[in-house]
Amino acid sequence: MQIRHQVPFARGSTPLVERRGETADMLMEFSVLVLAPGQEYVDGSGTDERAFLLTRGGATVTWPGGSAEPSRSSLFDEAPWTLLVPRAAEVVVRAGPDGAEFCRVATENKTGYAPRAFAPDDCREEFRGEGTMNETSTRIVRTVFDDAVMPGSNLVLGEVVGVPGKWSSYPPHHHPQPEIYHYRFLPASGFGLTAIGDRAYVLRDRDTILIRDGEDHPQVTAPGYAMWYLWAIRHLDGDRYRSPTTTEAHRWVAEPDAPIWSPRTQKR
Repeated sequence: MQIRHQVPFARGSTPLVERRGETADMLMEFSVLVLAPGQEYVDGSGTDERAFLLTRGGATVTWPGGSAEPSRSSLFDEAPWTLLVPRAAEVVVRAGPDGAEFCRVATENKTGYAPRAFAPDDCREEFRGEGTMNETSTRIVRTVFDDAVMPGSNLVLGEVVGVPGKWSSYPPHHHPQPEIYHYRFLPASGFGLTAIGDRAYVLRDRDTILIRDGEDHPQVTAPGYAMWYLWAIRHLDGDRYRSPTTTEAHRWVAEPDAPIWSPRTQKR
């Protein structure tokens, strides 16, 4: 399922995925929070844990037992600052002189844990795909937190930066847990493509894609354009996400000695 948002996000909170109606099975809420310089936003919930990932600008953020003044100037060149808080924890965000934008992910969680702020250096960053498939799926994968880091959370959160003209979420893979992708492009006029199961979508700046049980979800970025996307996975009760399952028919392509055709190997 694709959710289009073709204009700049308005000030305040713009909900994109809700736990009701046709998106109820995602088990998550997803929204984009845009604050003008000096604007304050207060967030609380008696039932939901919440993650706030800074995408642009700077802010002063306070929560029970802590505070920080994160800033970010580039989604593509800098790892994110992220705050994860349990239910009942109030978060206050005051935007800095250049304003601020956050992605907010929320889901129900009765488990108690201490709030945690993840600095950019806490983010696990990998350059995946290197050395395989003629370098056609090299990309940056950033994992903010997962089951190993936050076993009390019902969420897994990270980012991918897709290299122009190359694939990510590849080889095609799937998992039973629902997942949200939210996209940005550099330049913003860029585009990419994805196949969610058997359905193809053209991806543009600010689009959101919903991935459900068992759907493969490979992505490709148009040449000349870099593609960033946030990914959020919701653990299932009794089935926590740890790693995806590569689709059997495509497993061979990731093997280091896979016989992948290249025009450079052909005689002229």
